Amino acid sequence: MTVIDHSASPSDAKIVLEKAVIKSWKTPVTFAVVTVLSFLLFVVFARPGVSQFRLTAEGNVIQLAAIDLPTTATCIVITILMAAITVLAFLLVRNGRKVSLWFVALFGFLFLVAFLTWAGAGESIPVYGLLLGTVALSAPLIFGAMGGVISERSGVVNIAIEGQMLAGAFVSAMIASITRSPFLGLLGAMVAGMLVSFVLAAFAIKYLVDQIIVGVVLNVLVTGLTSFFYSTVLTANPQLLNSPPRFDRLPIPILSEIPIIGPLLFQQTIIIYIMYVTVAAVWFGLYRTRWGLRVRAVGEHPQAADTVGIKVGVTRFWNVSLAGAVAGLGGAYFTLGSVGAFNKEMTAGAGFIALAAVIFGQWDPIKATLAALLFGFATNLQNVLGIIGSPVPSEFMLMLPYIVTILAVAGFVGKSKAPAADGKPYIK
Repeated sequence: MTVIDHSASPSDAKIVLEKAVIKSWKTPVTFAVVTVLSFLLFVVFARPGVSQFRLTAEGNVIQLAAIDLPTTATCIVITILMAAITVLAFLLVRNGRKVSLWFVALFGFLFLVAFLTWAGAGESIPVYGLLLGTVALSAPLIFGAMGGVISERSGVVNIAIEGQMLAGAFVSAMIASITRSPFLGLLGAMVAGMLVSFVLAAFAIKYLVDQIIVGVVLNVLVTGLTSFFYSTVLTANPQLLNSPPRFDRLPIPILSEIPIIGPLLFQQTIIIYIMYVTVAAVWFGLYRTRWGLRVRAVGEHPQAADTVGIKVGVTRFWNVSLAGAVAGLGGAYFTLGSVGAFNKEMTAGAGFIALAAVIFGQWDPIKATLAALLFGFATNLQNVLGIIGSPVPSEFMLMLPYIVTILAVAGFVGKSKAPAADGKPYIK
């Protein structure tokens, strides 16, 4: 709390106000809690043995040697490093400085290495499989997060990402099954996501209905409709209507043989390559084009944008629609890139995790992508640890992705400021 001497001159009071700093202890306190838990788990309940990390698969042209780490010693060293970072974070905040995102990333990486070393004591952990599964599970989250960034940057809260993805999954499965073309299925998914966004945009922008309520209602509506049509239409003739062809992997010559990152980035399906292009296009469009300037203008200060001739309602409407099309691609990944058929509620809350990635990523395309990768990693981690026989109870492993989401958004994200006009209807 800053106390201002009212007997001082206005200029002196202004200087004091400029020096006033709002200190947020959320990040260092979270660091401290995690460090204590790490000490109890990795040091007090230490596990003997050696943990092996395999970096490449057996079939790779270039092989990297496995890394063997003594479990107990590695966990102790990492816990000490985490404690040092925690102390440094407290000192930074006490001096009025912000804890850098790289600090958070380093802390999280150290905890991850310690956890994997502890959980994999006496076992061999396939790092390449862990990373490859991360990309696969993160793909729909990244598409959903890009849709959320576009929509919320224009000033409309997009709670309906879940519904847009589910509609995209349903329509892509039907169209691809009938036409036997996964590319037409992708196009259908984009149209389906856009139609859901049309409803969101119409009620939120035209009729000024609360955006969160509209989004929740749309999620429930799409879930009910797709479940009904699945039970009454798709199950009646699954061979014709629910057996879509999946995209094959397209390895890029030379690049796909690079250890670790080759299989991870360059031995993927076309929809994953579209995801790479989408992230780059959204980032470039938002920060390097006239379109992006207009989107950010109507999301930050619609009155000012209106005075310079930007049609706020139209801009928001079409960008919410574009966001729905991008989220629809995330739904298509389930049916055309992963599962190969539509099932009831198959998105399983991925739209809400994507929305959390938008918040964790501070409404930035690159940061939101990294957040989505984090959540995808947490989901895949439970599968890998289950295979190697982790001592962690299976019930806890099922909660792991959601625990990571809560910690990321509530603890590690720090001060996150949404676009100023996000969620606020504009009345001209």
